[in-house]
Amino acid sequence: MPSQPIPEDQVPAWHALPADAVSRQLDVEAERGLAADEAAARLARFGPNRLPAVAGRSAWRRFLSQFNNVLLYVLLAAGAVTATMGHWVDAGVIFGVVVINAVIGHIQEGRAEAALDAIRQLLSLKAIVLRDGQRVELDAEQLVPGDVVVLQSGDKVPADLRLIACRSLRIDEAAITGESAPVDKQTGVVDAACALADRSSMAYSGTLVTYGLGRGVVVGSGAATEIGRISSLLHAVKPLTTPLLRQMARFSASLTWAILAVSVLVFGVGVLWRGYGWGDMFVAVVGLAVAAIPEGLPAIMTITLAIGVRRMAQRQAIIRHLPAVEALGSVSVICTDKTGTLTRNEMMVCHLATAAREWAVSGSGYAPDGGLRENGTVLAPESLPELALIGRAAVLCNDARLRNEAGRWLLEGDPTEGALLTLAMKLGLDPAIEREARPRIDVIPFESEYRFMATLHHGHDGDGLLFVKGAPEKLLALCRLARQGEVDVPLDLAYWQACCDRLAARGERLLALAAKPVADGRRQLGFGDVEQGLSLLAIVGMSDPPRAEAIASVRQCHEAGIDVKMITGDHAATALAIGAELGLYVSSGALTGQALDALPAADWPAAVARTGVFARVSPEHKLRLVEALQAQGRVVAMTGDGVNDAPALKRANVGVAMGMKGTEAAKEAAQMVLADDNFASITHAVEEGRAVYDNLKKAFIQILPTNIAEACLILFPVLFGIALPITPVQILWVNMICAVTLSLSLAFEPAEAGVMRRPPRSPREPLLSPLLVWRTAFVSALLTAGSLAVHQWLDGQGESELVARTAAVNTLVVAEAFYLFNCRYLVDPVLSWRGLTGNRMVLLAVGVLVLQQLAFTYLPVMNTLFGTAPLSLAHWWPIIGFGLLTLLVIEVEKRVIRGRARR
Repeated sequence: MPSQPIPEDQVPAWHALPADAVSRQLDVEAERGLAADEAAARLARFGPNRLPAVAGRSAWRRFLSQFNNVLLYVLLAAGAVTATMGHWVDAGVIFGVVVINAVIGHIQEGRAEAALDAIRQLLSLKAIVLRDGQRVELDAEQLVPGDVVVLQSGDKVPADLRLIACRSLRIDEAAITGESAPVDKQTGVVDAACALADRSSMAYSGTLVTYGLGRGVVVGSGAATEIGRISSLLHAVKPLTTPLLRQMARFSASLTWAILAVSVLVFGVGVLWRGYGWGDMFVAVVGLAVAAIPEGLPAIMTITLAIGVRRMAQRQAIIRHLPAVEALGSVSVICTDKTGTLTRNEMMVCHLATAAREWAVSGSGYAPDGGLRENGTVLAPESLPELALIGRAAVLCNDARLRNEAGRWLLEGDPTEGALLTLAMKLGLDPAIEREARPRIDVIPFESEYRFMATLHHGHDGDGLLFVKGAPEKLLALCRLARQGEVDVPLDLAYWQACCDRLAARGERLLALAAKPVADGRRQLGFGDVEQGLSLLAIVGMSDPPRAEAIASVRQCHEAGIDVKMITGDHAATALAIGAELGLYVSSGALTGQALDALPAADWPAAVARTGVFARVSPEHKLRLVEALQAQGRVVAMTGDGVNDAPALKRANVGVAMGMKGTEAAKEAAQMVLADDNFASITHAVEEGRAVYDNLKKAFIQILPTNIAEACLILFPVLFGIALPITPVQILWVNMICAVTLSLSLAFEPAEAGVMRRPPRSPREPLLSPLLVWRTAFVSALLTAGSLAVHQWLDGQGESELVARTAAVNTLVVAEAFYLFNCRYLVDPVLSWRGLTGNRMVLLAVGVLVLQQLAFTYLPVMNTLFGTAPLSLAHWWPIIGFGLLTLLVIEVEKRVIRGRARR
């Protein structure tokens, strides 16, 4: 039977058991591995080492489910009504919009379900295993609990392993734990209650061996692995709908019932009170329904969102799910990863301490720009003789390489060693020249057991030097001297310990450098050479510094009312130090995963609200953090790059994956991908999201008065027994050109000034706010009155019904064209050069509209199709005059609203 996830309280704490106890419990000899027949029996019992495929809905069921939407019901009803009138082209357009929306939704849902497949692809394909005392290469799917697996640099760990042998083993666990740098592994026991990232005696499926060798016993395979548990967690997470889709569903339902109620009322009044025939009233009610339904609204919404997608792509934010564009505009809290998003993901030496003084090191990342500063004063390296020896130790006791490609410094090797190379270049040394002048003769590679690396070098003149780098506590125990200037002095242990404490309190990773001269001709290096005679050169403090643009973006988020919370797998001290530099809220300290586990569920919301930094957290913690924020009514954007981030990305209102270093599982679970892995791009996306929502509101407030005015132009004549000033087929014409030609131009509006200086809108805010409802009602009344007045005036002048209706339609359309300029700013005045000409698409739309209306009015074929007649020049003056009056009246109304807002 396939392996199943074991409940967490039943899984042994393998990391807390001695290696020999693990072998006994799994009944395996560490030196021989399992016998072939025993491995086969266990494979039958536990199943293949792969993640189980989750049965999803069939493609056709997913497609049909896209039609289960009230808005689509409204569109289908509009299409059916239009088809009953014989307007097959218009009905075809409406049905086409419905089908296109369904296809887009079907594709997006299918891509979201691919997140689980992406996780399954992270598993290793091959593994080297001990079977019957022999090393054999097997498909990773054949691994079973108890198998002894051999690991070497470059391998992907094929299952969860309890390590039983290590030699300089380092594993990149970022995809599982979020740890920013490769982790040193060892075989000893660790505390049973420690966080996942601190289980140094374990190797987890899907992680990558970056250095060294190791051997481990399989303690979890398939769904019983850590990555399998995350996969199950991801499958259980139900994604949320966006605020806009919820608002559209409510609006569509309300609109549907309102149209039905008014249609029934008008039909009853016309037949029972006014005495119209059933057939005439049916045509009138159909016209009313066609007028009231904003057929172009879904298309406008889709196109506006699509334009937002294009704008965001230009700012390095790739949208995978269209409604996420608008959801960004309502984000009130951003939960962000640290490494590579807020920071550069490039280690840098920040401080350098010697026996006499301490310097700050300026610069950014691996670029050799910057230098030493003391109390704000820049120091020349050549004035300090001890710095040359420190620089040589940093270069020569080092296996990394830096290369400059098109102005960008790229690292080959360990990030810590890359930071040392950059330090040496800032001290004026050329690594290539130093390596040539003092070639390496021998080396003691770094081992986690003794925590240092040593190298032996001879210059061309025969002088020999031994350099050592390693953990400060180890080198402080080995050294009796320290270099001060050009001489060695006795080591002041208290001074150096204070330096370490000071640098560690800043959240920096510490490394010590030491050296001693060796005799000419010495060709071999032993541990005895390191145990005596060493002189401590310096202690360096390193960190992954925050991006300068991330600091500015965090400040901009706070100005916009958006809370920023950093969630990282790093240690608390490191996270707090970076958080303080970024300007996050760190006064309450950092909450670790262990601290969160100890919190009662009732205390989570308050703790999450007051904390800005979370460290050493697990996938469950990230998911619960998102849920706790959402329970407070917050709209959450969550960033991540690893498999461990996928459940929280899927649950967040907007999941944001890293495009450069993110796993496919994270990208598939997210709604947005950052092409540059930069937090500043999230801020840009939020700004664009707010602009998109503003543009949607502008399109709504522009298109709805047209529909309401059209409905009123049928409703009032029926109620008062006068001739219809506009026919159903003319209504379809107005709907088409006002939605496509006019409203669409508002989708190209740039963000208004101050869009990032206002608080995020509430997700419960209705699509039509009180201001928009008032504006819609006010403009609808204005358009209805103007069109009716022109129709009645011409009818009183003895003009034909065709001329009167043509003038009424043109009055409605021309007024809408003038009103389009009002809609560019919801409250701010538009009567300025920028307001009238700032959007070229608006000018183009008005120009196209003029040509369309001239064709509607004067082309014989259009006269025949739409029942119109040519107008004389005298007819146009009241039409244009009313359009200009509409523009001015609404600008006066805006001024009144601004005045009330200031009081």
